[in-house]
Amino acid sequence: MRVALAYDLRDDYRAMGYGEEEVAEFDSVETIEAIEASLSRLGYSTERIGSLPAILPRLLSGERWDIVFNITEGLYGIAREAQVPAILDAYRLPYTFSDASVLALTMHKALCKRVVRDLGLPTPDFVCIHSPEETASIDLSFPLFVKPLAEGTGKGVSAASVTRDRESLETAVRGLLERYRQPVLVERYLPGREFTVGIVGTGAGARVIGVAEIILNPGAEEAVYSLANKELCEERVSYKLVLDPEALMAADCALAAWRGLECRDAGRIDLRSDAEGRPGFIEVNPLAGLHPTHSDLPIIATLAGMEYDGLIETIMNSALARLQKTGGARIPDPRA
Repeated sequence: MRVALAYDLRDDYRAMGYGEEEVAEFDSVETIEAIEASLSRLGYSTERIGSLPAILPRLLSGERWDIVFNITEGLYGIAREAQVPAILDAYRLPYTFSDASVLALTMHKALCKRVVRDLGLPTPDFVCIHSPEETASIDLSFPLFVKPLAEGTGKGVSAASVTRDRESLETAVRGLLERYRQPVLVERYLPGREFTVGIVGTGAGARVIGVAEIILNPGAEEAVYSLANKELCEERVSYKLVLDPEALMAADCALAAWRGLECRDAGRIDLRSDAEGRPGFIEVNPLAGLHPTHSDLPIIATLAGMEYDGLIETIMNSALARLQKTGGARIPDPRA
């Protein structure tokens, strides 16, 4: 089976002059090599096709693959993660992970939280702010947490994201609006434990592979799982697999959100607990990082006893099973 690898490579964008924060969501060469090597060990024939600008000419020239292992993040627009999946849908090419509709929804954190809330799942009260003037109308009790509406990898998140009065709130909102040129999400800050839940599978077949508690080490930026802490997670963060009642509540909430949002194949859901120890949905990452030792999902899998090849195999099996079920692809022998 021919598996094409679609991705945005950090080095490619650095070469075009983009800064480190701008490329933070993209993948390293090590990640692509690890995925490719794993797929090869599992019996698949792989081909790197890269990012959207590289994929389009190949499709137009008539090239096709059995399935695309898609981890493209995109560069511009709130729906940027959905761009490659939408094009693959137009060409009737199957791919791994969530479809364009899910990726567009989940990148818009406010719309995603509205759906989660409609599912009856707990998520902190929030508002979406489009201009500095709207800040005065926010009617939520402090402390409040402020972050860009549509960024990942902790971009725009720092110690200043936790605001405890009107002045710090206005300063944080204005700064994010100016820096990221997109709306700002303001939500009630949950002071309890922070969890990230690893999930594999689709629909009724989805399952939790582990719940990791995020523990910030001495020297880390305080109170937040920020971009700086994530980039230096080997030094600043400890990931502890937890199975206590509070963690199990987080797992149940995460799995219900995953199924309700119709996410596919594998990803993560982040939660924090309130002062009473009740976990609430924060956000979902349906295109979780796949660096074997640096990304949260493989870290969770490793802690839970699942090797990297096992994680990649589970992702592929999930994608192929749902495609076979819906008749969306021809499913040849992986080693053919």
